[in-house]
Amino acid sequence: YQGNVLDLTLYEYGILVLLLSQPERVFTREQLMDRVWSEPEERFDRVVDTHIKTIRAKLKQLNQEDDSIVTHRGVGYAIKES
Repeated sequence: YQGNVLDLTLYEYGILVLLLSQPERVFTREQLMDRVWSEPEERFDRVVDTHIKTIRAKLKQLNQEDDSIVTHRGVGYAIKES
């Protein structure tokens, strides 16, 4: 991420790659789960929120000022154009 190696889980990686593939686009939780999770039984309410929180924490370890993942309340998540 921006020239740095991140230690991410499979789902964290999938979410970040998807967000980075289309910066500024808002993805709903459902869209993120449909595209990142391969097993429906691993999907449950708010799982995306938990992974987003963890990704944010890892990005902040690289740069305390990082706020690149944006929450669109009631809609989903996007990543800012870098």
